[in-house]
Amino acid sequence: MPLPLLLVEDDAVLADGLLRTLQAQDMQVELVGDGLAADIRLQGQPLPFSVIVLDIGLPGIDGFEVLRRLRARGTTLPVLLLTARDAVEDRVRGLEAGADDYLVKPFASAELVARIRALARRVAPPPAQLGLGQLSLDSATRRARVGERVLELSAREWGVLEYLLQHAGRVVSKQQIIDAIAPWGDDLTLNAVEVYISRLRLKLDGAGVAIRTIRGFGYLLEAAA
Repeated sequence: MPLPLLLVEDDAVLADGLLRTLQAQDMQVELVGDGLAADIRLQGQPLPFSVIVLDIGLPGIDGFEVLRRLRARGTTLPVLLLTARDAVEDRVRGLEAGADDYLVKPFASAELVARIRALARRVAPPPAQLGLGQLSLDSATRRARVGERVLELSAREWGVLEYLLQHAGRVVSKQQIIDAIAPWGDDLTLNAVEVYISRLRLKLDGAGVAIRTIRGFGYLLEAAA
């Protein structure tokens, strides 16, 4: 299903390029070219978007003001700011105004796509109950069990295991795991993911599942043979 997003960008050439790139990545994009028009578009409820990509340097009112008004109305949709400003003060200002992520121009299209998808994953409601083999997770109570045995998991171990179960049968990379479970500014390294995977393998003994390493790609959670 296409990911719906609002793109607010006044540079016509850049906007056209971003529109083509995002549409090619199965995203349903609505484009707005100035701050006042964006503010008006964002006043409707409910908003039909999963993510907002918002340029800061806009005519009418700037992106900071669009974001401030959006949050003042109580809207919690994730916002990714785009800007040519690389000053720390501007990044801090954007994050304090309620932005969820920040990307400085020029940027690689692949990074923009990855950040949008990461934001969309964070707000997507996961199933309350997940299971495979003898393993079951209850997202509401944050309990994991192997049969009747309750697993003792750290918050990070829980996050990794939940993400693997949500994508059971599919290969996921270390970076995808980091993007899904680490909030903005949190320090989670690729090596740390390896440590959590190693711990989970020990704790999942007898669960009838296996976390396979797919060399060069990532990890695959599947029912044990």
